[in-house]
Amino acid sequence: MPFALFLLGVAVFAQGTSEFMLSGLVPDIARDLQVSVPAAGALTSAFAVGMVVGAPVMAGLARRWSRRGALLGFLLVFLAVHVVGAVTDSFGVLLATRVVGALANAGFLAVALVAAVGMVEPDAKGRATSMLLGGVTLACVVGVPAGALLGQLWGWRSAFWAVAVVSVPAVVAVARSVPGGAAESVRPSLRGELRSLRNPRLLVVLLLGALVNGATFCAFTYLAPLVTDVTGMDDGWVPVVLALFGLGAFVGVRVGGRYADRRPAMVVGAGGLALCAGWVGFALGAGEPVVALALVLVQGALSFGVGSTLISQVLYAAPGAPTLAGGFATAAFNVGAAFGPWLGGTAIDAGGGYRSPLWASAGLVALSLATAGGAVGVRARKKRGADQGRTPASWPV
Repeated sequence: MPFALFLLGVAVFAQGTSEFMLSGLVPDIARDLQVSVPAAGALTSAFAVGMVVGAPVMAGLARRWSRRGALLGFLLVFLAVHVVGAVTDSFGVLLATRVVGALANAGFLAVALVAAVGMVEPDAKGRATSMLLGGVTLACVVGVPAGALLGQLWGWRSAFWAVAVVSVPAVVAVARSVPGGAAESVRPSLRGELRSLRNPRLLVVLLLGALVNGATFCAFTYLAPLVTDVTGMDDGWVPVVLALFGLGAFVGVRVGGRYADRRPAMVVGAGGLALCAGWVGFALGAGEPVVALALVLVQGALSFGVGSTLISQVLYAAPGAPTLAGGFATAAFNVGAAFGPWLGGTAIDAGGGYRSPLWASAGLVALSLATAGGAVGVRARKKRGADQGRTPASWPV
């Protein structure tokens, strides 16, 4: 793998830390800026919405720029808004920085995905994607707990300063190591790329990605109260549990990347079945500490192993959209990241208890498996229809 991929992973680490670190900082922000905790929680929602909307929009705007120029521009904006967020006393300004930061993050990740696969052989997209997304998993393992610790020691602003500081070497690394120019000398028109994004196979993969990622964050968001209220462990175990999930995610991304290019159906199919069974087993065995700790690690690995494989399959399924595919992949997965916690919270509010997000996660993965199975069946019927002289268009898509 090119060394530039590792450097892109450093930038993704800083941005992933920013995306997830507010979970431990919201009460302090609310107290310092004199707003309610739910109002401060809107900072997380604003970031998620910015990621969903920003990924395809920023990827489209970046079509006219060189890959290096786009990545540097997004990184510099991301760095600047964290400096502003660290010094502001206005909640409105802080909220605006989260939206702008999310747009920059979405644009960077969308372009980075395309740049990463452009640095490797055409049949190595899965390995390149896993290398890039390793930064997100490391953010879960190291960045988020470190941000929470900084917030406890020196206040929430120190976490924003830390993200800005970590972004500085990423800027230098991208400037010095990422190749300039577009990956292809001739790019299709924007209209042509949008037309190719209507490919039914691509739409199915995007839907699968949203469902699997929704399941991941449906459970991950409520791991802390699950561990304390259901498993019966004290608060000191919460960082350990979150780190275990992040460690599993890192392993899953790396292992999944080894097979995503050669055997993606196996990773998604077998991995998806194991993931669904794991959420069911977790829901049933959450009261046992040993079972809970083991399944946190396993489910982290399966969730990100399957999820990163689906991201790489988006890039395989959209050869006609070389600049927009990464943006739509990023948007789909952030739809899941926004929808999953809402579903888990709804299940809890309905009286299902803290096990209910695990059941909801199992349901989302089961739905993704049914969707994948249905898509395979439709393709088989279309193929039989074509073999019998009927037009494939006569079959439902």
